[in-house]
Amino acid sequence: MRELLTRLLDLFRRDKLEAELKDELAFHQTMIERDERSAGAAADDAAHAAHRRLGNITGVRERARDAWSFAWVEVFRQDLRYALRGLRRSPGFTIAAVLTLGLGIGANAAMFGVIDRLMVRSLPYMRHPESVRRIYLQSTFIRLRTSTQMPYTRYLDFQKWTHSFSEFAAFTRTDLVVGVGEDAREEPIMGVSSSYFGFFNATPALGRFFGPSEDQIPDGAPVVVLSYAYWQSHFGGRNVLGERLVVFKLNCTIIGVAPPGFTGAGEGAPPAIYLPVTTYGTFGGPEQAHSYWIKYSWDWVQVLVRMKPGVSAATANTDLTNAFIQSRVVARVLHPDFAQVEKYNPHAIAGSVNAAAGPDPGLESRTLLWVAGVALIVLLIACANVANLLLARALRRRREVALRLALGVSMRRLAAQSLTESLLLSVIGCAFGVMVAQWGGGTLAKLFVPEAPDFSIISDWRTLAAAVGAALLAGVLMSFAPLVLARHEDVAKTLKSGVREGTYVRSRLRSTLLVMQGALSVVLLVGAGLFVRSLNRVRDMHLGYDATHVIEINWNRRGEQLPDSDKTATRRRLVDAALAIPGVEHAAWVSNVVVDGSSTQTLRVRGIDSVAKLRRFDSQTATADYFATMQTRILRGRGISETDRMGNQPVVVVSEGMANRIWPGKDALGECITIVLPMTVNDTTPCARVVGIAEDAVHDPVADEPFRYYVPVDQFPQFGATNLLVRVRGDPARDAESVRRTLQKLVPPMSFLTAI
Repeated sequence: MRELLTRLLDLFRRDKLEAELKDELAFHQTMIERDERSAGAAADDAAHAAHRRLGNITGVRERARDAWSFAWVEVFRQDLRYALRGLRRSPGFTIAAVLTLGLGIGANAAMFGVIDRLMVRSLPYMRHPESVRRIYLQSTFIRLRTSTQMPYTRYLDFQKWTHSFSEFAAFTRTDLVVGVGEDAREEPIMGVSSSYFGFFNATPALGRFFGPSEDQIPDGAPVVVLSYAYWQSHFGGRNVLGERLVVFKLNCTIIGVAPPGFTGAGEGAPPAIYLPVTTYGTFGGPEQAHSYWIKYSWDWVQVLVRMKPGVSAATANTDLTNAFIQSRVVARVLHPDFAQVEKYNPHAIAGSVNAAAGPDPGLESRTLLWVAGVALIVLLIACANVANLLLARALRRRREVALRLALGVSMRRLAAQSLTESLLLSVIGCAFGVMVAQWGGGTLAKLFVPEAPDFSIISDWRTLAAAVGAALLAGVLMSFAPLVLARHEDVAKTLKSGVREGTYVRSRLRSTLLVMQGALSVVLLVGAGLFVRSLNRVRDMHLGYDATHVIEINWNRRGEQLPDSDKTATRRRLVDAALAIPGVEHAAWVSNVVVDGSSTQTLRVRGIDSVAKLRRFDSQTATADYFATMQTRILRGRGISETDRMGNQPVVVVSEGMANRIWPGKDALGECITIVLPMTVNDTTPCARVVGIAEDAVHDPVADEPFRYYVPVDQFPQFGATNLLVRVRGDPARDAESVRRTLQKLVPPMSFLTAI
């Protein structure tokens, strides 16, 4: 240990030691010369004798340096200084290499940061994350489907019929209205079981978490725990314990505040409020929740489990699958219309807590891995590019390398020097790459991890380590090219080359690197070209509507039941108020927004045995002015008008695709469609006359054929209409909140409007 410390200290006093060594060698040489002259030798003979006795002075000095320091440190210092001088002499080469490596390393660092947060990194505050799993349910009834959602009762069945797990927790997430009046806002809410917080080493910042006594079937206690961010932004960090907070339509008591940075295990934006999952399940009303409970459904939840020590993944999956099968058998007793277990083929998996890394990753995860592969190809191209630059540089220095080899320099020494130069370039490129990743990673995070509160590469040691690792790997790969050239160098021929040193020299390795760069670049260019072409086709696709200046306002009644007459009056009042706002051009109510999907009803058409066999036809209720609001053209006939009310002849507007499918080669105007309403007798349902043909409107998913029909809200109140579409002349993002506040004053006290 003393020798190690001494050598470490000697690294910082090299100049003093070098001076002492020089003086000592000079002293010994002087003493030897003096002794030789005393013996009668001439001055020149005495000097030669001193040189013979001392030997190679350079070798003596090198052995002395090895004794007072570490030889490899000295070699590295020499190589580093040599590399720095070389890079300083070639600024163009240095800049090109650093920029190339920086882009490759930065792209991979940014991708690693996103993938790490989305698929690898354990959740904040999680206790013993290596033993925690999320349950995934699979079936092959129609096709392989994987889901993390299950009825609350199935969660209870897993607790009762499995033996591989020590802890269970259920949780579910949605957006609910919090508060009353104009101050009400939709917030992300998470309903969790009382055991949920036990999966985390999280101590409340204020108050406490709720316990088992507050999470009981069928009605949990009306208590909530606030997230730290929501507590700070809405309550200023003051003591709120015991205060009341209206969540949806339930008057809850605040009992605690979660610690900073606690986000739980849900996807999407971090929840603002936590409440018992059994309380969450009663938002439809205690009677409704209890009815669902008897019918073996209730609310849908996700489940976390903690595996017992020594239990393998295969054992846990078998245990879960057996419980899943048993749960399906019991469910089918209560619901005979459920698919048979043999056809459903249930299977359960205890998989990764990160749903993106689950057994059936979604489109975002697959896209992210594909982009990561592209980033890796970019890094390989960068390495090949810089290796080619290093090789060209080495070709220009062939005589220098040959001379060093002739003087006895080993290949190992040349390899160390080449590696040092490559690593120096990689480290500088890594610094530039981190800056690229800091900017690019934030952009990627908005696409793939929008809920991440802070995406900083510089403060994330895992991503920085990945960037450094990529730089070291790139440096090692690039150092091979000059070594291959030196290994096959003909020393004698190169030394004799003379002035021919600067002429072009053919290199098979350079040609190979160029071909590899070209091949990889072609792959990327073809992929990018296909992507851009697909994107342009999607952008140029005529959707059958224009939603660029449309605000969607959703009417959330918080479960409040209103007569149809009151709903109709409120809708008309809101439409009139919206049209009175400066800048508003059109306004109309719909049952669902065209880009969000639609509902399906049973249809009957005279002369057709089964309309369902022709195609699925989606319905949408709307008020007058809908087609003007969405700028969907009426090709023939008319749209929905103010006269289409209850008591008048029911009417329907069909899309052109639907008209051609049901009445091919005929004019659909005047034809009759019977829309079978729920809970009615088919024979008494009046038919609706086709009064208009609208252009096809592409809805979600875009790949679906646009077969849709529109009916007046007043004539089909059973379908409902809770979305008000408002077309404005200006920027909808800027005007949405002001429009919402104006209309909020006109709805019942418990109702709440949200604007998008």
